[in-house]
Amino acid sequence: MPTPADADARRAIAPVICYPNDTLPVPDLALYRAARQGAEKTGEVLVPPRDASVFRVPAGHVFRISSVEGPQVGDLNLWNAHDLSERFYSGKARALHGTHLTTGERMWSSFPHLRPMATIIEDTLEWYGIDQYGGSVHDVIGTRCDPYTGNLLSGTQYHHCCHSNLTRALADEMGMTLAEAEPHVHDVLNVFMCTGFTRDTGQYFMKASPVRPGDHLEFFAEIDLLGALSACPGGDCSSEHSSDSAACHPLLVEIFAPQADALAGWTPPPVNGYDRSHGR
Repeated sequence: MPTPADADARRAIAPVICYPNDTLPVPDLALYRAARQGAEKTGEVLVPPRDASVFRVPAGHVFRISSVEGPQVGDLNLWNAHDLSERFYSGKARALHGTHLTTGERMWSSFPHLRPMATIIEDTLEWYGIDQYGGSVHDVIGTRCDPYTGNLLSGTQYHHCCHSNLTRALADEMGMTLAEAEPHVHDVLNVFMCTGFTRDTGQYFMKASPVRPGDHLEFFAEIDLLGALSACPGGDCSSEHSSDSAACHPLLVEIFAPQADALAGWTPPPVNGYDRSHGR
């Protein structure tokens, strides 16, 4: 089609933020961090390379995801520990906060609940910001590497991608079949992954993660959580993300319990206040 005469004028129209977030409930980071200071470690899970593990975090506790041996990215799913239908909604987190999450931003749950599930209280990679390619860390724009896309693009039957890893881990934890567990696996927070969109074609890209041993993300659990984390078969995702050739490393999840009086007056957030009448 020919370019219209007013093409430049149309392109020059200023953007409008879809969801201005200045009225979002503000997390009390000072309270959360104070509670974290006196918290005692209650458990840990070491997630093996090219596999996934589950963990549970009571409301008001903190969990930390750490790089421990080498640069490694992880795919994180969260559910309400008592109701798997309430799960992390990456699209809404993206709409409210942006393409990548960092300190003070939240993992929101799915409809009809739409409430904070976890709040990031510390991010040792916050310094990275946005690089010259438009890349940043901890994205909510990608999904998770999966066997269906691999089969679509190259005819493979690869079973240790993050989708399958998370499916197996959830099935084992909940006593489900794989077929029962798989529908509960959802789009992830790509922990430590460095991603963006190309400026010329708008394609999703990845690049070597800046994560190093000792780097971590810490989350305050707003509700009782069931989590699953996959140590991606792409390793640091510098070249490929569903592969047995990339160097891969474990990820460590640690759980911390605050002192009994550290969260005096705090309560888990209620479910969303919409009346669900939908106009009828």
